[in-house]
Amino acid sequence: MDGSHMPMQRRGSNAVSRVMPPRIKRVSRSLGYCLLLDDLDAWLSLSTILQARLSPPERAALAYVALKALAPHDAESVAVAALGAVSAPPSDQPIAPLLSCMDEAGFWADMATPGEREAYCLASFKAIPYERQCAFLDFVNGRPAA
Repeated sequence: MDGSHMPMQRRGSNAVSRVMPPRIKRVSRSLGYCLLLDDLDAWLSLSTILQARLSPPERAALAYVALKALAPHDAESVAVAALGAVSAPPSDQPIAPLLSCMDEAGFWADMATPGEREAYCLASFKAIPYERQCAFLDFVNGRPAA
């Protein structure tokens, strides 16, 4: 049989609804209500529904794709708002320069612990070419560079 004599399957929401688990139907309906109402209380209540009806990996996937749908700056703002105010970020490493490398390095050094400053100083010194190391040492010692 080539399929041309098969009865047409009904398409639309009824076909999908029959195979969709009730917990997913409830989540979908709740999301729809939030979009329709566009009310802060409705959105905040959705969190409780998501926790009750979805597994942690499903909630993580939903959060991930929702953040990916935003511009990076907006996604960061939303994540910070959702997670609450985080104490000062650890000064594990310098961040990308905002104004100039020297400004950012100075800002980072002000917040770093003495051990962090020494570790980055030594690692940075070892990573630069020998000629620049000599010029740096001459600068630090107050001698003119050769």
